[in-house]
Amino acid sequence: MGPSRADALRRLFLEDRKALLRYVRRLMGGRHESEDIVQEALLRAYEHSAQLLEPRAFAFTAARNLAADSRRHQRLAKTDTRGDFGDVAIVTPEGSPEGDLVAEEERQLLREGIEQLAPQCRTALRLKVFHHYSYKDIAQQMGISPKTVENHIARAVRETHEYVRRRYKLTATHYIDK
Repeated sequence: MGPSRADALRRLFLEDRKALLRYVRRLMGGRHESEDIVQEALLRAYEHSAQLLEPRAFAFTAARNLAADSRRHQRLAKTDTRGDFGDVAIVTPEGSPEGDLVAEEERQLLREGIEQLAPQCRTALRLKVFHHYSYKDIAQQMGISPKTVENHIARAVRETHEYVRRRYKLTATHYIDK
């Protein structure tokens, strides 16, 4: 690395860092993770400095990509659980108030079971079940492999089933004891 590259990196870290942080805050809407994104972009610029002609341009591009990834992951994590269950069809006797109550209790139990999952399992399950995404699409959205998506969904189904089974057993025992 010649003196011009060393000077460019020095300027990037000392002078351009503030401009990079303003840029990322604008992209992220001032979110607190902006500082982390800037640090990661600067680290990547430093790690690739031997191959870079323009470390500043690389850092800004890396920061933009990291911000986009962060926004995408946040959007996926904020899947509205109540909205997800609006389309769930639970078979009940037609027009029966008791059937409607049972269906709502079942939806609530399922909602609770899904909420107790690890975040990535929960996101993968919601995208598959409620939004009908393919494993490949989910993998692209989450930035993981399709096999990992498959594992997350299998784990989510298994853990949700176990949660519902345990809760149902506790509820049934509670009513029997009364």
